[in-house]
Amino acid sequence: MPLTSSIQTYDPKWPQKYADEAERLTPIFGSALMEIRHVGSTAAPGLAAKPEIDVLAVVNSTGVPEEWSQSLEKLGYRRGGDLSPGHHFFKRDVDGVRTHKLHICREGHPTIIEMLRFRDHLRQHPADRLRYQELKLKLERENTQGIREYLSAKAPFIRSVLAGLD
Repeated sequence: MPLTSSIQTYDPKWPQKYADEAERLTPIFGSALMEIRHVGSTAAPGLAAKPEIDVLAVVNSTGVPEEWSQSLEKLGYRRGGDLSPGHHFFKRDVDGVRTHKLHICREGHPTIIEMLRFRDHLRQHPADRLRYQELKLKLERENTQGIREYLSAKAPFIRSVLAGLD
């Protein structure tokens, strides 16, 4: 079963795609926005990835107010399942192709630190970046059940890297 997108070689346009999307998203959150960051594989130069820009919005608010949901919908986002309590997820497709994923986390949520630490580690450690890329490509080739299978199979590598950073 295919993933939401096929893994592609790193595209140097991804940081600008993030910057453009961050500019579109920032006004939605108003004064509740603490920071907005580029996370995920497209944020690690040189790393092959699904060409889906992951955006992390850190807010000082619990939940997702209806006005945010409505504004996000106007920008083409739809609500996905929350990934954990306090970690809200939206996705954007253009012409049936996933282009962006938005993670909204309340300030202090452990996912924020994990996403940023893992991204920064991959940026700074080419050997681990290559190992992660090889794992992702292998998992894509062997995938039979879709994105959940792929994400679950990547998790041990991510946990191992994060554990080594403590």
